[in-house]
Amino acid sequence: MLFGQGINRKVCPWWLTYSFDNPLRRLIHQPEKMFAGLIKPGDNVMDIGCGFGYFSSALAKMTGINGQVIAVDLQEKSLNIVLKRAQKKQVAKWLSVHLATTTGIHYNGQVDFALSFWMAHEVPDQAPFFKEIVSLLKPGAKYLLSEPILHVSKTAYDKTIEQAVASGLKPIRDLNIAISRAKLFTV
Repeated sequence: MLFGQGINRKVCPWWLTYSFDNPLRRLIHQPEKMFAGLIKPGDNVMDIGCGFGYFSSALAKMTGINGQVIAVDLQEKSLNIVLKRAQKKQVAKWLSVHLATTTGIHYNGQVDFALSFWMAHEVPDQAPFFKEIVSLLKPGAKYLLSEPILHVSKTAYDKTIEQAVASGLKPIRDLNIAISRAKLFTV
């Protein structure tokens, strides 16, 4: 099981996303700066555990008309909000949503870049999660893993990194992202 039976109680409920996915977040997380040099026009990008699509819409602007962003979440209500926000920001043409299940992402295709921002700690069995990410990445593609520094201990984060490496992800470097621990990987 990827996420556990049903929606695990560890999964952030869709309505709580409003507390940290709001306009004030731009003071802390500026996607254009965070992903500069990692995303290029025409890339296919996956935002895993996208919540309300804070990063998804910004990534869609970065990939442009020849790229595509797949916003993935376990909660359909979150994905509905992603679509509404993408339409409002005029990036809906370059953004699609994908509903994951409790057993995995189940996406048929590969991407140039994948992101899981502040969500890997919600996955009870990380081995199949990271193995699925490996299968979704094109050769040479990048994966950015970020966890909240105030919610995930250094010990827990280190265990997550160990599991990612054991699953086939190759660390490139640590990234400096506000109030986060983050690492960039490739396959």
